Amino acid sequence: MLFIGCAGWSIPSAQASRFPEGNSHLERYAQRFNCVEINSSFYRAHLTATYRRWAASVPPAFRFAVKMPRAISHEARLRDCEPALRIFLGQVGELGAKLGCLLLQLPPSLAYAPSEALPFFDQLIRLHQGPVACEPRHLSWFQPAVDRALRERGIARVAADPARIPRAAVPAGDPRLQYFRLHGAPHIYYDAYSNAALRSIERRLQRVRHGCAQRWCVFDNTALGHAVANALDLIERIG
Repeated sequence: MLFIGCAGWSIPSAQASRFPEGNSHLERYAQRFNCVEINSSFYRAHLTATYRRWAASVPPAFRFAVKMPRAISHEARLRDCEPALRIFLGQVGELGAKLGCLLLQLPPSLAYAPSEALPFFDQLIRLHQGPVACEPRHLSWFQPAVDRALRERGIARVAADPARIPRAAVPAGDPRLQYFRLHGAPHIYYDAYSNAALRSIERRLQRVRHGCAQRWCVFDNTALGHAVANALDLIERIG
């Protein structure tokens, strides 16, 4: 499965004509894309009724990636998170089969400490059986030993652009899931990807990889609305 979408479902006015009519931005968005990344869950909790409404607004094959709360990743820094984790999982569970995967983005200051990270991941996979993608940003996470630990637990490591080091641009961890998170380059969040960059992304997404069950490609260069245009152009390229 190949999922291509954006971080959020806002439709810039410059791209509005590329979308059909609908009762909401999400309904319109879901007629052109097959996935979306919910980032607002990082900042605040959503009611279970909200997740149910979102799930009812999209086609059966549509999938949501949901960003885990900063209370877990940035405030608790993966320590003693079980109560917050249970609450979050109870909320996103209302998406039902349309919950595609969870996204855990770690703060740049959080170094890899196996005594803290591994118990957290063990707890997470005990409570949640679905796919999980982790986007670490401290350089200590990009080591073969960390890749093995993630792979053993079924956690995928995000391939990010721009990448802090070359290894950060390559998916790792669980090979069954590849999650490309494209933040815009060279000016993160603001710049659009060129046609040449989109051709390169297209080749990466179409590359055969043994054991890979699903690929996600999420454009996060949303500050000036370029994510929607880039994602639509990529879908048209792939056909």
